Amino acid sequence: MRKLMTGKQAILETLKEQNIEYIFGNPGTSEGPLIDMLGDYPNFKYIMALQESVAMGMGESYARSTNSTGFVSLHVDSGLANGIALMLDALNTGTPLVVTSANYDSRKINETKTDLAELVRPVTKWAVELDLPDQIPSALRRAFNEANSHPKGPVYVGFTSNALEGMAEMTITRSLDKFDNVLPDPIAIKQASEKLIQSKNPVLILGDRVSDDQANDEAVKFADLIGLPVYQSRGAEVSFPSSHPQYMGIHTLRSQESRDELKNHDLVLAVGMDPFDELFYWGDVILDDHANLIHIDPIYSRVGKSEPTYLGIVSNCKAALSQLNEVIGSQNSNQFSKRKTTTINEVKTRRNAYKTLVESQENWNSTPMSPARMMYEIANSLPKNAIVVDDAISNRGALRNFIKAENRDDLRGVRGQSIGGGIGATMGTQCAFPNQPVFGIIGDGSAMMTIQGLWTAANDNIPCKFIICNNGMYRVLKVNFNIYQKEVLDLDETAGENLLYSNFDTPFNVTEIAKGMGITSERITDPSEISNAIKRATDFKGPYLLDIVIDGSL
Repeated sequence: MRKLMTGKQAILETLKEQNIEYIFGNPGTSEGPLIDMLGDYPNFKYIMALQESVAMGMGESYARSTNSTGFVSLHVDSGLANGIALMLDALNTGTPLVVTSANYDSRKINETKTDLAELVRPVTKWAVELDLPDQIPSALRRAFNEANSHPKGPVYVGFTSNALEGMAEMTITRSLDKFDNVLPDPIAIKQASEKLIQSKNPVLILGDRVSDDQANDEAVKFADLIGLPVYQSRGAEVSFPSSHPQYMGIHTLRSQESRDELKNHDLVLAVGMDPFDELFYWGDVILDDHANLIHIDPIYSRVGKSEPTYLGIVSNCKAALSQLNEVIGSQNSNQFSKRKTTTINEVKTRRNAYKTLVESQENWNSTPMSPARMMYEIANSLPKNAIVVDDAISNRGALRNFIKAENRDDLRGVRGQSIGGGIGATMGTQCAFPNQPVFGIIGDGSAMMTIQGLWTAANDNIPCKFIICNNGMYRVLKVNFNIYQKEVLDLDETAGENLLYSNFDTPFNVTEIAKGMGITSERITDPSEISNAIKRATDFKGPYLLDIVIDGSL
């Protein structure tokens, strides 16, 4: 039914129709008309950030945690530009977001007025700026549809003051649910099954879209069925239980071991991922001539995009794996059983070797403590129903070895190439799961990128817990540059520990910074203190920060 209203009212009425609960934002003068109306809409929870990257981090993790579209409200051109880094990450990794901001009066065409849609077009699926109030309902309806359609990603809608303050008769409605679970071609499933049965040594690599498609159980059933080893690529979402006896861990081309591992397999089945998408260039073709790639993904443009593909299947991940299970399950193969035994033994050997390595190191009981010791103590101290947000950066390997994740929402990794998302992601995840403890494990360099986000946690009493891995440096720069010099450039000597401008020579005390923003916090230097500190944090009815000092040596 058409109704006379202002553009700013149309925005809030549309958000209500879209079942938006949280607005993550940083308000400015241009957005004043919209902010002023929020008093008439108490159903919205507006979470105010002091910097736009914090709002983007909250919106991104909230969208992933709720399997919905996040809504973020930024401020004109300067604020919108501050959100671009995490907007780009959302575009590259497929998180549905609707991002908005206001702009000046459209009559200021000869003065300083930025084309906001053009500003963010490279980092969004669709971007538009509106001048008329009656453009708003249909544009926002399209925005939510675009954001949540494959390939999912951020969409931008800007509003001039004319659009916000103008009045028009408008119809507020939403598009109902859209079903996009594409089924695989039966011929493709038959060919894939035959190739998998013939393969002597296949490997399964799973991406985040397996979890997005709720295909975890089918992935486990498939792995159990044919006995192959399983890796996750990036692993920002849990696509496979980390305690499973065939789970090998995270596969990354930055690891020489992972690159060598690929040479052992004659078939790679990649599901719900962009195969071998990595920071460094390791060659135009990754797999050896003897190996074939079968790629299953719900996004048409990603299948066969970069690596030569023996068989590409466009399909919902759950549907494809289910049909593979059905076809292959009719086979009675001793080969599968023998392979499964071999895989389980290999996983046991690797896990025991890692445990022996880290626990026998001289610094297991040293001060500052090793990252492995810190993660070991954290893993043994977290509440059983805790959700972990992983922004541990260069300490992610240790985190994933000790902190187990069985189901999708047990662990959520900050994803993309930016750093600085962890504080916002921890708060956004807590907003999505208000009745579970949420612990963000965050590198100190990443935390300092958006440290003002701690104020938001205090201001809105978001009861998440922040654990800062304080090694006093941008350790990830040293790690990555070491790999680049040694393995990409093949240099005999690397900068290693001596990389310039990567140490925090003037140390910062995150504990005191947190206290200054209203967060209860404590500093930890002894690993034996971690367990009791986590209990205190868990029992505390509000946000809490643990600043854990660790060794940063390579």
